[in-house]
Amino acid sequence: MSESCDVSRRGLLGAVAAFGAVSLAPGVMLYARSADEPVSAKVRWGMLVDTTQCDKDCDACVEACNTEFGLVSHGRPDSDPQWIRKLTVTDPSTGRSQSFPVMCQHCAHPPCVDVCPTGASFKRADGIVLINRHICVGCRYCEMACPYMARNFVHENLTDQKPYAPRGKGTSEACTMCVHRVDAGGTPACVEACSKSGRVAMLFGDLNDPNSEISKRVRSVNTTQIRSDLRTDPGVRYQGL
Repeated sequence: MSESCDVSRRGLLGAVAAFGAVSLAPGVMLYARSADEPVSAKVRWGMLVDTTQCDKDCDACVEACNTEFGLVSHGRPDSDPQWIRKLTVTDPSTGRSQSFPVMCQHCAHPPCVDVCPTGASFKRADGIVLINRHICVGCRYCEMACPYMARNFVHENLTDQKPYAPRGKGTSEACTMCVHRVDAGGTPACVEACSKSGRVAMLFGDLNDPNSEISKRVRSVNTTQIRSDLRTDPGVRYQGL
């Protein structure tokens, strides 16, 4: 990065309040948080997926996630790592089909955390659900407890690890909402890729901020939480389902 570009970037971040956001593209925001500011419940990160804008033939979000975290196929579809997957559902009464991505729903009351015997599965104050690989014993209780089938198990020895997302054989894993990007003031790779593809199907932001774009959208349109009857209060919402 050139010195001039670096100065411009610092100027942009400095122009944002202690915690604010700057729009870079539809659905993509640059969020700024002071490096010494701890994660707090003032923020609740979430996503809104507009299924009416999601093309069933588009896998940009899936490909972006695979690239970001180095997820590769081992030739076993039933056990290959997949932190985000595209589903197509059809209403049998009307024949209407919809395609949309499903990932860890980053629940306010995550069942995976409740059943974890070691505390490896945990929820940050800002709503992001993560796994501490150092104390995960591979019991897979979290996988069984997740109603969204959003967790995977690592069966293979892994190489070429990403420094911001270490993975290990014998542990469970799932979407991290690109926490390394979020903490650096960025946006999840899937949301960024969706925007770059020319679509506006995914929106990321602070659900607790009434002035954020995602909060305004949630208030203005009907949105759905998958299996809301379970009262897990997912941080991922869907429009058009």
